[in-house]
Amino acid sequence: MAEAGGFGRPVKRSVTIAGHETSISLEPMFWAALEQAAAEAGQPLSALIAEIDSSRLETRPIPNLTSAVRQWLFVNAR
Repeated sequence: MAEAGGFGRPVKRSVTIAGHETSISLEPMFWAALEQAAAEAGQPLSALIAEIDSSRLETRPIPNLTSAVRQWLFVNAR
């Protein structure tokens, strides 16, 4: 839930990527945007996160997954 001023605390969720579980902590607004992007793409949330994960591994220096998700949303979810 958003707190006063629209800010929310990070929420940790576990997702399975390439057969292994990992945790991501994002604020509720980022989870909502990520879920919307996955729905618009017609794919499960874990599949979208796996795509973002794959793309981040091609960059140098490699950002952490949470950072990559936030950056992906900033560029792609408009």
